Amino acid sequence: MAAVGLVLPMAEEGESHFPPTPGDFWQPMFAIPGTEYFFTRPMALVLIATVALMVWLQLTTRRAAVVPGKGQWVTEQVYNFARNGIARDMIGSRDFMRFVPFLFALFTFILLNNLFGIVPPFQNPPMARIGFPLGLTLIVYVVYHWVGLRHKGGVGPYLASMLPSGLPGWIKPFILLLELITFFITRPLTLALRLFGNMFAGHMLLVVFIVGGWYLFKTFEPGLMLVAIPAWILGAMLTVFEGLIQFLQAYVFTLLAASYIGGALADEH
Repeated sequence: MAAVGLVLPMAEEGESHFPPTPGDFWQPMFAIPGTEYFFTRPMALVLIATVALMVWLQLTTRRAAVVPGKGQWVTEQVYNFARNGIARDMIGSRDFMRFVPFLFALFTFILLNNLFGIVPPFQNPPMARIGFPLGLTLIVYVVYHWVGLRHKGGVGPYLASMLPSGLPGWIKPFILLLELITFFITRPLTLALRLFGNMFAGHMLLVVFIVGGWYLFKTFEPGLMLVAIPAWILGAMLTVFEGLIQFLQAYVFTLLAASYIGGALADEH
């Protein structure tokens, strides 16, 4: 039952935190001196993920060998997945290598932060806070537009590349407007909201079944206590399913980032 206190703050006497409200997800740890801002629990988890990845990569690659050890083998498998399964497939064999470090870092960072949603004692995915997906999306946004501008040779050619060839002149302004909305608004918005929405919804489902089961159990009424058991079983099953979703969302986010970079490098629309 320790997970209950980690997911939601315990209620005061006569007060209930079920069902959860948005206020239950505000988890400040301490105030930043001299400011009105707070260092929050999701920030701490992002920091832990960053340090953990740095340490893991250092430990598994500092003595790289032709015959890899277990740690090096795991790192190589993840790297090869990002290199061959994402970067090369989406960007193309000519240009993909220079973007592999970026895509590998993006994939592993999102994946580890997502997995914090089901790994004790964290059980709280930082990507369920909209600010973190927005920050990652902003990085991807800047990268693929910068790549496109450099590859096409300036703003004019870059905008012209968004238009399919052979269009009548009168329709080009309308198509360009739609393409600008897609490239500059729709893509970044959906990229961020997809990751945020899936992580938030999955976390809420786990909270409902696990914490809801706990509230049923602590009523000490035999009928409700029995109902808590299938709630916890479903919570355990959803935890396994959520792990799959967390991997898929890290993969989809990185895959789309690579797709946008590949599109920026394409010679034709």
